[in-house]
Amino acid sequence: MKYLIVFISLTLLITLASHGQEKRYGVRTVAFYNLENLFDTIDDPDRFDEDFTPSGRYRWNSTRYRDKVDRLAEAISGIGRRIRRGPPDILGVCEAENKAVLNDLANHDLLMPYGYSILHRDGPDERGIDVGLLYRKSAFQPMSVKWHPLMIRNEERFWEHTREQMVVLGYMDGHPLYLIVNHWPSRRGGELRSRPFRVAAAELNQFIIDSLSAIDPEPALIAMGDFNDNPSDYALKQVLKIKSDSVRIGNGELYSPMGGMFRKGMGSLAYRDSWSMFDQIYTSGNLVNGNKPLQLWKGGIHDARSLTVRRGIQKGYPYRTFTSGRYTGGFSDHFPVYAYFIIEAEVLFGDD
Repeated sequence: MKYLIVFISLTLLITLASHGQEKRYGVRTVAFYNLENLFDTIDDPDRFDEDFTPSGRYRWNSTRYRDKVDRLAEAISGIGRRIRRGPPDILGVCEAENKAVLNDLANHDLLMPYGYSILHRDGPDERGIDVGLLYRKSAFQPMSVKWHPLMIRNEERFWEHTREQMVVLGYMDGHPLYLIVNHWPSRRGGELRSRPFRVAAAELNQFIIDSLSAIDPEPALIAMGDFNDNPSDYALKQVLKIKSDSVRIGNGELYSPMGGMFRKGMGSLAYRDSWSMFDQIYTSGNLVNGNKPLQLWKGGIHDARSLTVRRGIQKGYPYRTFTSGRYTGGFSDHFPVYAYFIIEAEVLFGDD
């Protein structure tokens, strides 16, 4: 930001002096977290969730489930606290089995005071893991939700549904904002072999953006998700053409702060001494170049020490719930990612 920003007490209201007039600004946090198989303990006959039952492969009982919810609530409550006093205003999630587990998370003692509401529906994923959105009612008011199906051709050349992409139109402090929540197809079978699936997911993202632009010529857009691709990979770099340099970015272009982080060797998950940045947030150019009241400030990875492995060959990696099939009682195999936004508001709703 080119402006002189002054943080005022713990409310984090920002005052900008401009031609003798005082404008008020606030900081909002948008985040995304892959919850790593947040399953309840009940066998759903319509889903392949038998491993996450008391008699299943992972001996998934009520104690382990409660510990998992405790861990995730702890992680979420810490996202963005370096700047904000509370947890994220908007949190996209993936790998949630159903709305009930998200209700348990939102109603945890660490998160309940912040008044989270939930957007979710049971999707077509055969394992039953879905995307969802938690939002603080004091900061964001959704007006409409649409779920876009994604069809891919499997190894047997049959078409099958995979995880949907959720599109939400709402208002952040009175300003319209579109959100896209993603969990793109995995790299099962290898990156190259599975790449067409993520290209299809990127093309669906582009279709959604084009459709929104036909309604609103310059939509304010934030997309988030586990893309199962790095910022430098084909689907994000060539299909969506997401830029990592914010200088002179156009309204119709897309930008992500995660590209620069990835070039520095940072990531949201690790495997065999290699970091990947699969978890990302990208925005429309008008949230970067100053053309909207809401403006991207900076992004980050919430890699607090409590969320990492403390010792051994995986020291510094995300502290997982399961490691090589063995229960380790951690948080998730992914770190959460987040972005801070500066927002101009006559009245900043829901100040901490």
